[in-house]
Amino acid sequence: MPKAIFGAGCFWGVEKKFSEVKGVIATEVGYSQGKSSKTSYEEVCSGNTDHVEVVMVTFDDQIISYENLIDFFYQIHDPTTLNQQGPDKGTQYRSLLGCYDEDQISIAKEKTKNLNLSKFQNAITTTIETVINYCPAEDYHQKYIEKKYSFLNL
Repeated sequence: MPKAIFGAGCFWGVEKKFSEVKGVIATEVGYSQGKSSKTSYEEVCSGNTDHVEVVMVTFDDQIISYENLIDFFYQIHDPTTLNQQGPDKGTQYRSLLGCYDEDQISIAKEKTKNLNLSKFQNAITTTIETVINYCPAEDYHQKYIEKKYSFLNL
């Protein structure tokens, strides 16, 4: 199954939203694009590792295309704010499309270019990069919203 990496602010809400998309098989929150292949939440929050909080999405491309996942990504956050989503500020919250191959890079660039011209008043700050140094976040971050708010039947 293909995978894709999305950075759109704090990974808890982003993971929850992607987990509800038909065709998404699995989600995992983690850190990507940093200086090393191992890090921790505390290190990432220091701003010194260059990591981004991300969601790795495993999807069935017979049900949902990578293009449709990018469309969804751009609907669930503001890609025009540099290093910020809502109250969350810092480089770890930057908007990122992490790509695993040249096809994903090409699709991501084309989609972003078209949206930049047609949908947003301000320039999209999302970076499109080959995935490097991805590592899963700590267990307590995985499915955080479901664990924390399970009593609400979300």
